[in-house]
Amino acid sequence: MACVVSWNCCGFRSKVCHIKDLIYEVHPVCIALQETYLKPADIAKIKRYSLVRKDNENESGRASGGVALLVSHDTPSSVITLHTNLQAVAVRVMFSNLVTICTLYLPPSTSVDERDLNRLVDEFPTPFIILGDFNGHSPLWGSKNTNLRGRQIEEFVNTHSLCLLNNGEDTYFHQRSRTFHSLDLALCTPSLAPYFNFRVGVDLRDSDHFPIFLDRVNVGSNDAPRPTRYLFHRADWTNFALRALITRDMVEGENLNEVVNLVTKTIISAADDSIPKSGLRFPKNRKPWWNKYCTDTNRDQRRAWNVFRRHPTSANRIAFQRAKSIARWARRKSERGYWIKFVSGINSSVTAKDMWDNVRRACGIYPEKRISCLRKNGQEVRNISDMVDVLAEAFASICSASNYTEPFLTHKSRTERIKLRFQTTKHILQY
Repeated sequence: MACVVSWNCCGFRSKVCHIKDLIYEVHPVCIALQETYLKPADIAKIKRYSLVRKDNENESGRASGGVALLVSHDTPSSVITLHTNLQAVAVRVMFSNLVTICTLYLPPSTSVDERDLNRLVDEFPTPFIILGDFNGHSPLWGSKNTNLRGRQIEEFVNTHSLCLLNNGEDTYFHQRSRTFHSLDLALCTPSLAPYFNFRVGVDLRDSDHFPIFLDRVNVGSNDAPRPTRYLFHRADWTNFALRALITRDMVEGENLNEVVNLVTKTIISAADDSIPKSGLRFPKNRKPWWNKYCTDTNRDQRRAWNVFRRHPTSANRIAFQRAKSIARWARRKSERGYWIKFVSGINSSVTAKDMWDNVRRACGIYPEKRISCLRKNGQEVRNISDMVDVLAEAFASICSASNYTEPFLTHKSRTERIKLRFQTTKHILQY
């Protein structure tokens, strides 16, 4: 898990399902969201992620803009208090080292004071990454022209010697003009630039902004791979019987260990050639209401979008909007039908556990599929007794006196020389 996602979602509550899909697909350390459209009284939660947000309301009291950061519970983090009028929040998270991540939204209709931007950077512990919708145009990040906001951002980048991670790909689609622009930026301090790859998603996910991904390079996944197993229901038993042939000569050896190893090797070799194995990846958990019609309409929506993206004509736009509406209608119909059937089937014979398991699956909540293992010197340890030894060695090393400072060792030695007296004037009853 070494990825950071940034996305102008155009409404948090209406895009919860898409945010969960992003989490399931890439398991990001952090998700930076812009234009969340949340009010302070609104409740927003995502399982196994902490939400840090800053809401914004306009003069009429309606939610406008707003930013949020979703940080995985598997990653140590701390919130950074910002003293700025900008729509921004920041956290300090742990990759291989501590990194500050900030999400920022600059509305296109309001001017931005350069002093607020400079003050924002001054409050960040280095190194840091700034992600967000800047609403500025400049050839530096792929725009064809430059506007006032773009020149302001250029000056901001030059003043603080920041690195632009964008690669020129478009991140925003304007539906009325059917044009693509690059408005979402990723800025970082120079020390972080070599360690992240910038890429743009291919699906708008019911927004007008594409999600952008910052992938940490040269960092392997901490998750252990799924152990392979034999798929006995697909085995070719005839072929297995021919290959797993145990002859008399094989079992008449003088060395018992060699005989056992030879027979075992023969059986395993026959199984490898006759019985298929499962893959290293876990199967995708589809929601129980997802059916073939949902898959077909979703595929048609993607096809219509790809055609419209290459040829943004009015006819292709209408075809895409139609395919998008049909796909959304199919998902809602299937989900509603599943819930009606599920609620109708609740009776006294259904246990509470089975009922809540079905509710969680319908909501796309599944138990974690992680393999219990430890890593020692780059090697995976799966045996329980070996894992206990590894933990014991780690605890012994941490608690060793060699890790203490000299003043503490001096105090420890002086304190341990004091004799303890277990004397009391109270009468202790013994039973």
